[in-house]
Amino acid sequence: MNPSGRRILVTSALPYANGHIHLGHLVEYIQTDVFVRFQKLRGHRAIYLCADDTHGTAIMIRARQEGRSERELVAAMREAHLADFGGFQIAFDHYGSTDSDANRRLCGEVWKALRSKGLVTSRDVKQLFDPVAGVFLADRFVRGGCPKCHAADQYGDSCEACGAAYTPADLVDPKSTLSGAVPEVRSAEHLFVTIESMHEFLARWTRESDALDPRIANYLAGHFLGEPLRDWDVSRPAPYFGFEIPDATGHYWYVWFDAPIGYLAATSEWCEAHGESFDAWWRPAAGGPRPEIHHFIGKDITYFHTLFWPAMLEAAGLALPTKVRVHGFLTVNGAKMSKSRGTFLLARTWLDHLDPSMLRYYYAAKLSGGIDDIDLDLDEFLQKVNADLVGKVVNLASRTARWLEATGLSAGYPDDGGLFARAAADGDAIAEAFEDCDFARAMRLVMAAADRANAYVDSEQPWKLAKAGPDAAARLQDVASVAMNLFRQIAVYLTPVLPTLAEQVGQLVGGPIRSWDESKRPLAGVPVGRFTPLLKRVEKTQIDAMLAASREEAGKQQHTPQEGGPMTTPPTPPSPQPSADSGEALSAEPLATQCTIDDFTKIDLRVARILAAEEVPEAKKLLKLTVSLGGDATRTVFAGIKGFHDPAALVGRLVVVVANLAPRQMKFGLSEGMVVAASGAGASGVYLLSPDSGALPGMRLH
Repeated sequence: MNPSGRRILVTSALPYANGHIHLGHLVEYIQTDVFVRFQKLRGHRAIYLCADDTHGTAIMIRARQEGRSERELVAAMREAHLADFGGFQIAFDHYGSTDSDANRRLCGEVWKALRSKGLVTSRDVKQLFDPVAGVFLADRFVRGGCPKCHAADQYGDSCEACGAAYTPADLVDPKSTLSGAVPEVRSAEHLFVTIESMHEFLARWTRESDALDPRIANYLAGHFLGEPLRDWDVSRPAPYFGFEIPDATGHYWYVWFDAPIGYLAATSEWCEAHGESFDAWWRPAAGGPRPEIHHFIGKDITYFHTLFWPAMLEAAGLALPTKVRVHGFLTVNGAKMSKSRGTFLLARTWLDHLDPSMLRYYYAAKLSGGIDDIDLDLDEFLQKVNADLVGKVVNLASRTARWLEATGLSAGYPDDGGLFARAAADGDAIAEAFEDCDFARAMRLVMAAADRANAYVDSEQPWKLAKAGPDAAARLQDVASVAMNLFRQIAVYLTPVLPTLAEQVGQLVGGPIRSWDESKRPLAGVPVGRFTPLLKRVEKTQIDAMLAASREEAGKQQHTPQEGGPMTTPPTPPSPQPSADSGEALSAEPLATQCTIDDFTKIDLRVARILAAEEVPEAKKLLKLTVSLGGDATRTVFAGIKGFHDPAALVGRLVVVVANLAPRQMKFGLSEGMVVAASGAGASGVYLLSPDSGALPGMRLH
């Protein structure tokens, strides 16, 4: 059934076949899966396509080290990936591979189109070459000193100490991570795709198509589209595991070229299996119905999906994305995932210790549809999933189902004071939130309905009615019937997030949940099965055991550098254990004179989002920030954080501002507030304060 006529093709970034799925990856795949399940529940035609990203130097080197072929390695990783995805109830309609005949064919078609439009050129490129391993070295296979700050042991693309970006050839005293040899600089011919001739098209598409979050469009306009677009290096010389370019013997398409074309290949394979037309999805007839194409990606690969990929599609006469939905990164306990702390958590490690449904819900409760990072605070996780899923949702059924096993639901839906109708009316807002990928707002609305339902049970006290004997039996059935209907209504809304729970609820009462509209109609006169526990509380001991297992696993593994397949970010290097906090900062700047609560309430602290950030050339310490307080309320703030924060990285970030500070006329312009930051003795920088994910611009700090 597809009453709306909507046809929706949805993709996630392709996981690289050089490593296992970890919790950072799962942010995206869970987000995408929830979106697709919601669309299907609404009756739309939605397909979820993905594939393993399989080519590149990293795959070739690892296969050599393990004494097997690249394709044997890729096949083993595919099996592991699919097992992890299945464990987290991520349901692909098709899962392919970039090392497929369909992908080779479509790469050739796109390449031919680029050639025909004169967008391919060649020139010699100097690269580092490992004379022992006999391969050209990608940036992840070279380490050395940073050319800017001289920090030792940095990767070949960027410095973790100062954030500088550079090429492997810029490193000081570089060493190959493959053999330890000093690399040689060698020259080799490379093929490039030139997209500057498509500059006007890309500027218009990023600004006017509504495919991008305005913050992404502004970022592209300010950092890339304001100057000539750089050529894209799309080839690698042999030896290389990938597809050889048909008209350039000895040259292979770089993994970043064939990976996004994997979206097309996965569609082609799905269409062939289902008797569908590929062109109906990617080359719809002019004036006819157009499908929607939604890409879900992490913000680290925004550039490729919003400039190079649309250029490739346009040149090849293929449909452009309807939406490119960009999410932020995952931190664990407020910091980067760390092997030494056991927080570099693999999907398999989680599955061995904890219910995957709980993580799906926690992520959903954090994801607002924006590009902000989200944090997996394991203490908060324990408290939230126990309180929401066990204490509010499952508790509704566990407290009332047993009184309906013999009688079933009341023949007619009893008077509930408007509770079911109110939650049904909320369905439009919940659906809108799901559509916008603001799952956090959807979960808040659903939990509000759960709170009202539990308040009803508390006020009616069915346990007392059960003790009152036959005279109260009819009332007991009615109260329990209301509670079970409210429970099932909530389960319908949670179905995209908790598909396993939805299946269990369907077995308990009402049959399988198949449509969003089931939230609008209460059930009456149907049997209720025997209640069995649906979700178990998370215990602290389970989390501790998981972290211990993760640390133990990390200790067994030898780190293999990754090329950084286009669709994934290489693992974060281990972070040092936190040391005990010293009193140096407090001693250097003692506490201020005590104030009253009245003094404090005069200061209006608000959450704000940075819309734009730029350097003030004539100022040594200032960045000019444009911040949003929500809606049309924006402020210009000059902040003394230059040199400590990259302006580009600040765009989209949530900060705290003093919103009622009197404007101050400065030499460089009018400053209309103050951004709250921390610094002091022993500090190596200025640290902006950020609210927890889920906070919204305009919210006041209390």
